[in-house]
Amino acid sequence: MTATDYLASAQRTLQLEMEALEEVSQHLNTEFSKACELILNCNGRVIVTGMGKSGHIGNKIAATLASTGTPSFFMHPGEASHGDLGMVTRNDLVVALSNSGETQEVTSLLPQLKRLAIPVISITGAPDSTLAKEADLHLNASITREACPLNLAPTSSTTAALVLGDALAIALLEARGFGPDDFARSHPGGSLGRRLLLRVADIMHKGEAIPRVQASASLREALLEMTRKGLGFTCILDEHQKLLGVYTDGDLRRTLDQEVNFHDLQVTQVMTRGGKTISPELLAAEAVHLMEENQINALPVTDTKQQVVGALNMHDLLKAGVI
Repeated sequence: MTATDYLASAQRTLQLEMEALEEVSQHLNTEFSKACELILNCNGRVIVTGMGKSGHIGNKIAATLASTGTPSFFMHPGEASHGDLGMVTRNDLVVALSNSGETQEVTSLLPQLKRLAIPVISITGAPDSTLAKEADLHLNASITREACPLNLAPTSSTTAALVLGDALAIALLEARGFGPDDFARSHPGGSLGRRLLLRVADIMHKGEAIPRVQASASLREALLEMTRKGLGFTCILDEHQKLLGVYTDGDLRRTLDQEVNFHDLQVTQVMTRGGKTISPELLAAEAVHLMEENQINALPVTDTKQQVVGALNMHDLLKAGVI
């Protein structure tokens, strides 16, 4: 095969799978709505099961449901028959996947699930199959042909089942009013979780690590404090320890342009008065926005009385994974 042949093969596969998804879209009916309502009214967990390639798809569907507000986990049907069925409670619901609808490891679970009166939603490519008929609700994932040129390897059929699972998860997410904060709580290790959960107070420098000098300090003393603390700025405080202003790396460059005698200057003569500040209670993501909007690299953190309680710079936000 040439490079052109490989590309043609890939394009043919994608086209066949897109056509399969169009078919699945046309199969959608009130059964899908009923499945959503059944899951929403479930007081337990959604247990997804499937064998082989359907099992791999089921595992991903369970993970997507769990991360979008629907408690869920995957149960291997082979292991279920050897003890794992004990994980299922009477409050749970089962979503069973099988393209043929006749997978023995899956259909063999049906009698026990019925005995426990556990609702079953099936996703199959065969509406007349055992699994489709015995389930309480059936979602039709049938497709005309696989993307595999032999029409054997599960390709379009697994894509169809996966997309139906995604459709369920998103419909349920919207029905629950599941928002970014909810998503962040279930993804605390991800970048979105860090952006939405971390507050300024969680990452700011505190106590002795805060760069600060009194208003009476010389410029030389302010520069020494900036060097010691390494945040690229220092806070200038009045006699009540309230923020008067800041002296930054940018202020230093501007001072150098003035060709003044550094030894004779007080820091208040060349500082930036006021300056941007942020509350410790705000999200770290808001600090990023404030810095970017004002083209600055550091911020004093102040309380409601304008007293400095912390400090942070862009490097702190980078290290915390907020940006």
